Amino acid sequence: MTDRTGEGAADHHPPYDVVVVGAGPAGIAAACAAGERGKRVVLLDANPWPGGQIWRCEPRKEASSTARFMRQRLKASGAEVMIGTTAYAATCSKRLLADSPGGTLEVSGNALILAAGARELLLPFPGWTLPGVFGSGGLETLAKSGWPVAGKRVVIAGSSPLLWAAAGGLKQHGARIVSMVEQAPWSRLLQFALALAPHPGKILEGFSIKLRLLDAPLHCGSWPLRADGDRLVETVTLTNGQREWTERCDYLACGFGLVPNVELAQLLGCRLQNSFVVVDSQQQTSIPDVFCAGELTGIGGMDCALVEGEIAGLCAAGFPEEAQTLYRRRDSWRRFQDKIAEAFALRSELKNLAAPDTIVCRCEDVRRRQIDPYQNSREAKLQTRCGMGPCQGRICGAANAFLRGWDNDSVRPPVLPVPLAALASHTPMHLASPTEAKD
Repeated sequence: MTDRTGEGAADHHPPYDVVVVGAGPAGIAAACAAGERGKRVVLLDANPWPGGQIWRCEPRKEASSTARFMRQRLKASGAEVMIGTTAYAATCSKRLLADSPGGTLEVSGNALILAAGARELLLPFPGWTLPGVFGSGGLETLAKSGWPVAGKRVVIAGSSPLLWAAAGGLKQHGARIVSMVEQAPWSRLLQFALALAPHPGKILEGFSIKLRLLDAPLHCGSWPLRADGDRLVETVTLTNGQREWTERCDYLACGFGLVPNVELAQLLGCRLQNSFVVVDSQQQTSIPDVFCAGELTGIGGMDCALVEGEIAGLCAAGFPEEAQTLYRRRDSWRRFQDKIAEAFALRSELKNLAAPDTIVCRCEDVRRRQIDPYQNSREAKLQTRCGMGPCQGRICGAANAFLRGWDNDSVRPPVLPVPLAALASHTPMHLASPTEAKD
């Protein structure tokens, strides 16, 4: 593995055999599988080290055994790793434009593997923009980076197994978890627990987290109504649909699951279904020689991402027969993936949390009443600029997909914020979407 900051790198790179975007578990597994078979592989990631969000800040001694093993394997694979490098545009020719500390790079390969992971789904409710209100995974990530949470009162609210992992991580950093609030009812959580029988490792993991959280009250079938405070969040009001109560807190960590980062796949024209990229048994998308693995194909956790990445790497490298030996394991984790989706499906009451004056688009300060008259995201963008701020609709777009059923009808490069110098270094054709480039 060659770590690069991009400094001094040439603008154009000769074609690689395999280009991988995203150095989380799926991307690392894919790069390893292809690199170990003699292919020239490059792995791009915007973070300062490989590992993605799940192994973020873990080069230190607390890194899990799996994280350490995969990093050592990546180093031995011969794959080139470009860290601090953001892929922000793609064309049908599997050519990527990426911004690095050393300037703009143009990277292409015979095969492309997208493993860009996912982001948290945040839903608007009164007070959700107050300082001290975080995404659940976001607050845990900050704590890993040194954000002071020791002794702080934290309410964890929302849905998905990520809440439990975040609560356990925050507790390890000294936070006081005053309340765990999961919108899924007890009945679905019990069914999900029973479905873990084929995965004893997950049972042990869940039991370990639960032991750390024995003193944290758990409220299932409940959700946040509003957050209040003068300058910072001070209280959060919760409900189970029958009664309301208020918890005092220093931080509210609130997330409602994950949303896949499919923007590059959309630029390439890959087919999507239910917001996920459609892949075949080899993890290949509807575009030949473009593969996807991990959360882009379904929210299934680290183990599912690892095996999907392995399969994608083998097939992209031209070893589909070896990949077939992994299909059974992948199928098992995909059944687990289906159980997650079923157990933590969001309840309809969450669609009514935002009051008319609640901000929906944080970047452009657009309130719910401003977008109520419109039928789709395009109309709302044209009239209110909802979804046109720095995050490019990643927060409000995903929220409105759940709240209103709006599709993200257009994705244009750059799909992530980059310096103007990066855009100026390429012609408009380089930044065209595949459809525009054909024209």
